Amino acid sequence: MLSEPKVLIIEADPELGGELQAVLKFINCSPHLAASPERWKDDIGKVSEIQAVLVGNCGSDKMLSTLLAEIHTLDEHLPIYLLARKGKEPTVTIDPGSCILGRLAVPPNYAQLTSALHQAEVYTDSHRATSVTQRPVDLFRSLVGSSRSIQKVRKMIEQVAGSDANVLVLGESGTGKEVIARNLHYHSSRREGPFVPVNCGAIPADLLESELFGHKKGAFTGAINDREGRFEMAEGGTLFLDEIGDMSLQMQVKILRVLQERTFERVGSNESRTSNVRIIAATHRDLEAAIKQGEFREDLFYRLNVFPIITPPLRDRVEDIPLLVNELVRRIEHEKRGSVRLSPTAIYALCQYSWPGNVRELANLVERMAILHPYGVVDATDLPEKFHTGEGGAVAEHLLDALIGAPVTSEDLDPRLPRDGLNLKEHLGYLEISYIKQALTDTGGVVAHAAKRLGMRRTTLVEKLRKYGLQRQA
Repeated sequence: MLSEPKVLIIEADPELGGELQAVLKFINCSPHLAASPERWKDDIGKVSEIQAVLVGNCGSDKMLSTLLAEIHTLDEHLPIYLLARKGKEPTVTIDPGSCILGRLAVPPNYAQLTSALHQAEVYTDSHRATSVTQRPVDLFRSLVGSSRSIQKVRKMIEQVAGSDANVLVLGESGTGKEVIARNLHYHSSRREGPFVPVNCGAIPADLLESELFGHKKGAFTGAINDREGRFEMAEGGTLFLDEIGDMSLQMQVKILRVLQERTFERVGSNESRTSNVRIIAATHRDLEAAIKQGEFREDLFYRLNVFPIITPPLRDRVEDIPLLVNELVRRIEHEKRGSVRLSPTAIYALCQYSWPGNVRELANLVERMAILHPYGVVDATDLPEKFHTGEGGAVAEHLLDALIGAPVTSEDLDPRLPRDGLNLKEHLGYLEISYIKQALTDTGGVVAHAAKRLGMRRTTLVEKLRKYGLQRQA
């Protein structure tokens, strides 16, 4: 059984300190009230066991500043909350990167206090994870997920990485086409060589030739020096031509020649240069349709399309969303840009969305939540409005079966682990939500009766209702 989280209270007013102790005990915490602000070190025991410190009246602002400095010296990642009486808020400035996570109004508010403790837990976990050890580079970094579609992509990368065959990566914007290209390079014999990406759609057509092949001094206005192009930069490595479907027909002819003859010339030069690079191209466009419309050369298409890899849209692999969210949060923590956690109800809401922007849109959302709710726990109600509509819910609910598996019933006491595995924590969260809803429905929304049916204390059930963002009925 998990031990109750320990909270240290430093408050000169014994009446208020006692009140805080009572509230913390009510929500299943283990509070420790320091005898005085000067003797707080005698009361904390092992600092590693303290989840948060609540700092109130210390007698003077000078004593408060001294106390905060001492706590920071003892453990720079020990979460601190300042207790703010109405009209008597502490004058200490809270820096964004400080371990002071915020202010709590007194007398204490139940919802605010429990939310603060969740926030403190996330803050501590994230800093322990990043300070103890750094995560090694994953071989398939960003190719996160256990869905069949992403497993198929990994298998195709393994099959083609060892050869020098041209690869064409197809898929919607934001699905991770460059991630696949980087993994192909990482697993290839050219791994020690450079990986050079070029976004063909972002460079004006009249400058793309110089960007790819380089130019001689004086070749055009502004060419004041010789300049090597991306083909030369990628020598011995991999050149990634992103959004090649947006390339002009004139440039397509020149790329085709390089692919056929492995030679090119700088702009303004007659000297041929050999090229030893592997070409990986990508596009979100339908190239076969573009060929019919005369917008893409058929011969170039067949040169590039030696080994096509199709990146699946996120809406077709929603069972990967919990794993993707965890990976994106870990990256934010690794880069020391904060942290955040999403509740099971928030994850479920994400699984019901259609994701037109794919993984890039999900990454932007996670980063936004980390900014809006630093070290907090995000519920479904905290998500932007578009995630409350249930758009794409029918598709998501069908695919979510692979994640959460079949519910445990009296007829099925030995549930089978899905072939592709599952996220056990999320699965148990969904089961808990389901049983809580059933208990509330069966008891007409009376929390005390529902808690009895679930074999837990009423206060524990109230906390779970808050945690999962469930509305109490009557």
